[in-house]
Amino acid sequence: MIAVKEILKKYWGYNAFRPLQEEIILSVLSKKDTIALMPTGGGKSICFQIPSLVGEGVCLVISPLIALIKDQVANLKKKGIPALSIYSGMSFHEVKNTLQNAAYGNFKFLYVSPERLETELFLEYLPLIKLNLVAVDEAHCISQWGYDFRPAYLHIASIREYFPEIPILALTASATLEVQRDICQKLLFKKGYQSFQQSFERANLSYSAFELSSKQNKLLSILKKVAGSGIVYCKTRKRTKEVSEMLKMNGISADYYHAGLTLEQRNKKQEDWISDKIRIIACTNAFGMGIDKPDVRTVIHYDMPDALENYYQEAGRAGRDGKKSYAVLLFNDAEINDLKEKVKQRFPSIEIVRKIYGALCNFFQLPSGKGKGLSYEFDINAFVKNFKLDAFTVNSVLKILEQEELITYSEQFFAPPTVVFTTNKNTLNQFEQSHPQYDTIVKGLLRSYDGIFDFPANINESQLAKFIGIKNEELVRLLVVLKGLGVVDYVPQKEKPQVYFLQNRVKADDLYVNEKNILNRKKAFEKRLNAMVHFSTCKSQCRSKLIAFYFNDFNISACGICDNCLRNKETMITTEEFNAISARVKKESASNPISTTDLLWKLSDFRQNKVWKVLNFLQEENSLSVTAEGLIERYLKK
Repeated sequence: MIAVKEILKKYWGYNAFRPLQEEIILSVLSKKDTIALMPTGGGKSICFQIPSLVGEGVCLVISPLIALIKDQVANLKKKGIPALSIYSGMSFHEVKNTLQNAAYGNFKFLYVSPERLETELFLEYLPLIKLNLVAVDEAHCISQWGYDFRPAYLHIASIREYFPEIPILALTASATLEVQRDICQKLLFKKGYQSFQQSFERANLSYSAFELSSKQNKLLSILKKVAGSGIVYCKTRKRTKEVSEMLKMNGISADYYHAGLTLEQRNKKQEDWISDKIRIIACTNAFGMGIDKPDVRTVIHYDMPDALENYYQEAGRAGRDGKKSYAVLLFNDAEINDLKEKVKQRFPSIEIVRKIYGALCNFFQLPSGKGKGLSYEFDINAFVKNFKLDAFTVNSVLKILEQEELITYSEQFFAPPTVVFTTNKNTLNQFEQSHPQYDTIVKGLLRSYDGIFDFPANINESQLAKFIGIKNEELVRLLVVLKGLGVVDYVPQKEKPQVYFLQNRVKADDLYVNEKNILNRKKAFEKRLNAMVHFSTCKSQCRSKLIAFYFNDFNISACGICDNCLRNKETMITTEEFNAISARVKKESASNPISTTDLLWKLSDFRQNKVWKVLNFLQEENSLSVTAEGLIERYLKK
């Protein structure tokens, strides 16, 4: 424990652990498989980073979030801790070099996306890496009954064939008891595994939900009352822009963010928000992963999510600094009905799945019996238009095909630009002598990227342009010219969604899809949706308790600061208050019948809702007579 606390102090600057971190670390160090349910912002990464630093070896971290991978690797490097990562968009040479460093270098962490685990290159080097721990982040992705099932997670357990004694730590912020059990089963946890669950209590976070026909005024009212940074989650890309423009028209600094923007645009908007150049970011759920901004005061959902898991994770981005913050949900009946209606579209018939699969193969002109291992840029708008299909249904079918391990569909794929010289050094020298105008860019490439004669190098256009002293647009123009002259092979940045075929094409009529699995996923989805609707529409129970109970945390107390708790406080009546109100009602109605309007005016020194509560109680007890006209006649009992 001394070593563990010394590491915590040395690299993170903390003197003490947060709740359960120490217990989870000790469980891992004792070589026990461990599952930890820790709310958003609860400090999950320390639970695998510290145990790996205690002894020799490398911690393999599996995460589906490229932004989070990059962020954690960058933070580890800042602390002087050597870490590596492999994710989509890296060249074969880069991946191979990374794996060699993990096997033979002095590195402590290797972050990978789950899709990498089954590649031949990864499996070739895996036995050579001295692992001390496997950490599975976003572990709920392994469960078909969870809200974010990813088939690639099912292959994680195969690592045990190579390292049967190495413990696995499964981490998630949101998993029901059923999903937690599924995680342990799918990861082949050994007997005696340990399970930890942090409290879902967020003492500084006030939840509230408002049913509204028009949301704009409420949104403006909230943001004018609550100062500070905020996030407004929207369901569609179009709405993010609409909300952002509406806020700016009303004097609130705002911008919008979604996966359809270029990487440069997304990075710029994200950085402007983090550095408080803009106050509010209106975004889809593509925003937020891997972003650590502790002083977010409001997270507002402008549209109702379809699962409490999503809502909890996104709302949890508010108030990570421990100061009072607000998570607000705006919704209406039409949304609820629309979500319920779209269940059929989300889980279409096998005939529709086969039809869209066939259309997808035709779109890429993929011949029968071919396709395995091929990747294509995918313009979903062109696809929907060409085949006269519904976009929502197409997205749902792509998800089903992905879950059936027929394809992978990456909406946020990013491949950086690459450059490789296509001439030898002597020819390049001759070219520079005859074309001195390109000397600066050629030397800039040679000085910035090792091995650029042998393998395509991923280049950072902004950094290279700054290093050379020219604008980005001019750099791209020069690279295109050099390519035309046969000096380099330049492949521009790719950001379009990608469809990758895991299996060869079969005839649509012969396509096998597990209908039972789809039906079970549909039932699980409906269960999550019903929980979300109950959370939104409930007017009496503490909202923090509603969330905690859903995730099997029954030890939480009422928060006292959500809208329901505040409403309950307002209507709580002490014995003294009840007796005082009863006496006044008796006095005012003793002589002549009195209207409720007049009575409420005469009792204006009491809260109206408390007076109504006493009146309702007295009427139910037959202690009060109320006429059809609503007049309080007299007491019938003492």
